[in-house]
Formats: sequence, structure tokens, C-alpha cells
Amino acid sequence: THNLPPGLEYLNQLDQIIIHQQVELLEAILGTESSSKYEIKNPLGQRVYFAVEENGCFDRKLCSPLRAFTIRIADNAGREVIRVIRPLRCNSCCFPCFLQELEVQSPPGTIAGYVVQNWDPFLPKFTIQNQSKEDVLKIIGPCATCGCFEDVDFEVKALNEMTTIGKISKYWSGFVNNVFTNTANFGIQVPVDLDVRIKAVMIGACFLIDLMFFENSLDGL
Repeated sequence: THNLPPGLEYLNQLDQIIIHQQVELLEAILGTESSSKYEIKNPLGQRVYFAVEENGCFDRKLCSPLRAFTIRIADNAGREVIRVIRPLRCNSCCFPCFLQELEVQSPPGTIAGYVVQNWDPFLPKFTIQNQSKEDVLKIIGPCATCGCFEDVDFEVKALNEMTTIGKISKYWSGFVNNVFTNTANFGIQVPVDLDVRIKAVMIGACFLIDLMFFENSLDGL
């Protein structure tokens, strides 16, 4: 474990990660949108990390799910251990040459890996890459991501797309929560022996999937 990026040692023990969005009361009542904040927890519900999205009000209002952002993820001691960077890119099959790409750093300033959207006319597809931009895993979502009254699963697969090794799930949290507070609950399930850097990249993939498919939906995050 002494070779792991500082702050990622704890991920070495986990095969399940929970991500919960924090929504302030004033934001929920007035419908205003402030910078997103998240708690990242272990399966017992204990907070491991805290994440804050950084961008401008202009980006959130005008670009919304397409917006560029930087998400800083800190441990319980307040030390930034992961940084997720998303540039402004397209979100349409009409522009397959400029699809989504997200960079994950750990520690900040050092590349841990990438999440790259793949063009597909029917299914949401992404490739998880390591720091050398070598393909490691695939993520394949369902045809329909509305997921009314049920969880929505994005399967984590081997590169041959035949073997499923985990999933990223958007948990259904009830009609009132989803429609009126727009809160998010996600779960990431991966093999416990997966490289911790790739686990960090999976957290970044979860944020990207949230913004692309759930933020402005009734089942939204």
C-alpha cells in the first residue's frame, strides 16, 4: 500500500462505494442551483471523502448537464486526494468526434486515468482508461435511463464487453426526493482487487453519468 497515491489507501479495501449528493434546504425550497456537494461513503454509510464541484453560475445555468467543471475530492482530514476535470464538450451522437472525456487526477496534478465516451446509436457507452490512455474497462448503460420507480444500472464490463465485473447504479430514492429535491444516490460495485487508481476513475465516471443522464430528469440527481 505504500505505493498507492496518498489518500487512496482506503479504496484498497472497498468493493462498493456510495455517492450521495447533499442538497441545502434553501436550494430545495427555491429551486436555485448552487455548486454540487457530495458525500462518498463505504457500504456501512461512513463518510470516506467529501466532494465539491467548482464552476461558475453561468456554466450551471446556461450549459447545465454539458457544463465544464472541476470536482475536488477531499478525505476526512480535509486533504484533497482526487481531482476530476471535465471540459465543455458535446453530448450528442450527431458529433461523434467531440464526445465526452473526463480526466481524473490522484494526487492532484498526477493523472490516474480517463473516462471516454464511445459513440453508439443506441446505448450509453464509455471506456475507462489508465494514466497511459490504455483501455482498461467498459461501461455500458441501458437503452432507457429514466428508471422511474426502479434503479438504473450501468454495467462495468471487461474490454470484450462479454464479462460483467461490476456496475454503477442510480438508486431510486422515492418520488418526493427525486422530483422536488433532485438529490442523488449512486452505488459503485467493482472487484475489491481493482487498482485503486481505476476505482478513483470510476468515481469520476459516476459524476459524468449523473450529469449526462439524470440531472434534468424526473429521476434526476
